Amino acid sequence: MEQKARYPKGIPYIIGNEAAERFSFYGMKAILTTFLVSQFFNPSNNPALEVVSNAEANNITHLFNTMVYLLPLAGAILADWFYGKYKVILYLSLVYCAGHACLALFENNLNGFLAGLFLIAIGSGGIKPCVSANVGDQFDESNKSLLTKAYSMFYFSINAGSFISMLLTPVILRYSTPAVAFGIPGVLMGIATLLFFLGRKKYIHVPPSGIKKDNFVSISLYALFHFRKKTGGSLLDVAKHKYSSESVEAVKVVWQIMAVFSVIPVFWALNDQNSSEWVLQARNLDLSFMGYTFLPEQVQAANAILVLLYIPLFNYVLFPFLEKRNVRLSPYKKIGMGFILTLLSFGIIYWLQLSIDKGGAPNVGWQLLAYIIITAGEVLVYQTGLEYAYTKAPASMKSTIMAFWLLTISMGNLIVSGINNSIAHKGLFSSMEGARYYLFYIALMGIAIVVYYFLSKTFDRERK
Repeated sequence: MEQKARYPKGIPYIIGNEAAERFSFYGMKAILTTFLVSQFFNPSNNPALEVVSNAEANNITHLFNTMVYLLPLAGAILADWFYGKYKVILYLSLVYCAGHACLALFENNLNGFLAGLFLIAIGSGGIKPCVSANVGDQFDESNKSLLTKAYSMFYFSINAGSFISMLLTPVILRYSTPAVAFGIPGVLMGIATLLFFLGRKKYIHVPPSGIKKDNFVSISLYALFHFRKKTGGSLLDVAKHKYSSESVEAVKVVWQIMAVFSVIPVFWALNDQNSSEWVLQARNLDLSFMGYTFLPEQVQAANAILVLLYIPLFNYVLFPFLEKRNVRLSPYKKIGMGFILTLLSFGIIYWLQLSIDKGGAPNVGWQLLAYIIITAGEVLVYQTGLEYAYTKAPASMKSTIMAFWLLTISMGNLIVSGINNSIAHKGLFSSMEGARYYLFYIALMGIAIVVYYFLSKTFDRERK
């Protein structure tokens, strides 16, 4: 009689850890931008300081996001080559907790508060590539049939934790003190760390592999510095003098995938503003909708709940419905559709800002419509991009390409941070006030869509 597959004993600890960690992260992030404005950059709510103070806060928020999605490269290297996933997750979780403590303790000290954000970026960014991979490490041939369900529960825990925290943390800030509002996410991070530690004897620990000589960076740099030896073929073929042909060919595929990724940062530059600039815009809207009055920071919770709804809706209803009617959407088309939806959502935000600039207070329902549209675009781009990258990348380069995927998010946030830094310090983009700010991103996304169209046509032809 065949034995029924069972979930690994460590899975409940990992999923519990992830739910608490995501609550802590998104709870803090939900109130971050508005708190920076009201506490440090414009505490008197002076209209004359609104543009500069908003830009200062947005600059810090997106610079923080840049680090959170840049540091997975370092976290993956530390885990895979030197210390293993368990030690990296545990030790960087302690750094993460210290960061939350700084936010609660230094509510009136900007430098101390920024130090807290820096520590959280190190902790969150460093463990990001390790936690999801640690789920897969727990399974073997006897229970791999449960892996998909385990990842579904894992992903649900992420969005459930973020949704609840986005609703609750703004209320706590409104009716309590900043120390309490930032302290509670810190307590949740402490619980997350404790849960992870308690499961230590139940995990399957995959040891670090040591430094891989045939890695993406080494091969690419060798080819770059020895390009004079090129006698034919591509530039990377030069590296076959030192590295295996298989490894060099794998690096070629990664570079091809990165060519498709090249415009993805523009998408993230727009998408990630729904948790910063859109929140600041919500302060100027009529926040009463369908009998409920939102706090400005609560509106962004729509994103988390919509993700939970869209993933099964797209995968089990919409796409099968289209396929039955011989409408097959390639990954390129899905990503392109995501770009277009993001552009449309910013069109609504631009229209709202035009009304605000004229002294109006449009209803928050219009911003919720923008969230409905941009979240559909996010699911199309994020889910499809991950699948495309993972399936196209050679086995030896899958971790590398996942890190580069997260790097596109980092670069998108760096774009927004740089522009807001320029606005705050009267630089090149200082004239981008009010609706003009959103019009700029609409134009940028339009250019990205055109570039992506020609890129996708090229790669679609090569695939055929």
